Amino acid sequence: MANSKTVIIKIKRQQTPESKPYSEEFELTYRPGMNITSALMDIAASPVTRQGKVTTPVAYDSNCLEEVCGSCAMLINGQAKMACSALIDNLKQPITLEPFSKFPIIRDLQVDRSVLFENLKKVKGWVPVDGTYDLGPGPRQSAEEQEQAYPLSRCISCCCCMEACPQFNEKTGFVGAAAISQVRLFNTHPTGKALKVDRLQALMGDGGIQECGYAQNCVEVCPKDIPLTRSIADVGGQVMWQAIKDFFRT
Repeated sequence: MANSKTVIIKIKRQQTPESKPYSEEFELTYRPGMNITSALMDIAASPVTRQGKVTTPVAYDSNCLEEVCGSCAMLINGQAKMACSALIDNLKQPITLEPFSKFPIIRDLQVDRSVLFENLKKVKGWVPVDGTYDLGPGPRQSAEEQEQAYPLSRCISCCCCMEACPQFNEKTGFVGAAAISQVRLFNTHPTGKALKVDRLQALMGDGGIQECGYAQNCVEVCPKDIPLTRSIADVGGQVMWQAIKDFFRT
């Protein structure tokens, strides 16, 4: 809990992907309801360090400010969190802000998370409708199917699950929990299941679902409470059955 009238924030900064990282400390006036994003906005309005040195505003990603876009994810006190929903009152001071460690740095707290979108392309994470002609309203889903699919559709591509995953690294090339959960979502969709076999076969290769060590870190840090471990278990079973079918088909 913040029990003083100031907030101390220590930020890991880096001007370019090739430059050496360094830290700067800022002291801000505390306000009730303050979050990390508002703190970074205060720094941008007056970029002066705690030691009185004039510096540059901190570079970071932000868009919706209400935990929908997923862009403001970063390491806050060493944990993967969303800056917009991380309240100062709930954080131990001094607060440390760092960029995600498993993604290429762009500048300061900005990282390149395009690997997630490459993984989604790899597993064909979409509904195959090309839009060239009107397909009509499409098949209906029951209320039970919608209830199961909705939590999976809440993914905001923040990559918190990938940052927290011990298996997500350059050596394994693991696609991560977010992509696997999207496979589960689209495999249950009446139209999306047209690509079900392609998705499952994509997860059989290098970096596929076999790389998961089931550490369950992903489900702990997910800001949208997506049942990621359940998705991994479900898709793992689908992949196994598909592998058996492919074996006997050859």
